[in-house]
Amino acid sequence: MEKGLFITFEGPDGSGKTTVSTAVCHRLEKEGYPVRYTREPGGSAIAEQIRGVILDPENTAMDARTEALLYAASRRQHLVEKVLPALEEGIHVISDRFVDSSLAYQGTGRQIGIEEVFAINQFAIEGHMPVKTIYLDVDPEIGLERIRKGRTYLDRLDQESIEFHERVLEGYREVIHRYADRMIIIDANRAPEEVIEDAYRAVKGLLDA
Repeated sequence: MEKGLFITFEGPDGSGKTTVSTAVCHRLEKEGYPVRYTREPGGSAIAEQIRGVILDPENTAMDARTEALLYAASRRQHLVEKVLPALEEGIHVISDRFVDSSLAYQGTGRQIGIEEVFAINQFAIEGHMPVKTIYLDVDPEIGLERIRKGRTYLDRLDQESIEFHERVLEGYREVIHRYADRMIIIDANRAPEEVIEDAYRAVKGLLDA
């Protein structure tokens, strides 16, 4: 049996990752592709509990390195419990976020350093990386405006300053530069339907290949 493909969706807050990735996964499922949607932080019972701690807006005292370690711990549990078993069964896994998010958010957004955060995550994932990443590119102002209009509850990261989110975008640009061969970049400033269609075609092309 051939192993499944591990494909991730990345992008700043408000880029529409969850909307787009779930829509793509559901469409592929209807067409008979063996695909499974998951998300980070979370994706499994233990990882979801860690997610709750990370995103709780009451946890304002959380240290930046503590945050990075919690993300890595959640990622490890999610990977071994959900992602790797599915791939072994020949199921294609579509994940809303993975390591690239930590490199951008904690590495650059929290100013810990991309290399330092990557080292933490290498211990957690043991070299397991996605074959391709769909990066949804959105301007930070547009992304944050979407969040404020579309959500009644803002988590700890949603409430960060525009300066933080601008640093995150800088981090993503560095990640895209480092892993250019893995990245498929899609303009997410457009209407959701257009973004979903482009992402669907990109993922379908990977699965058909």
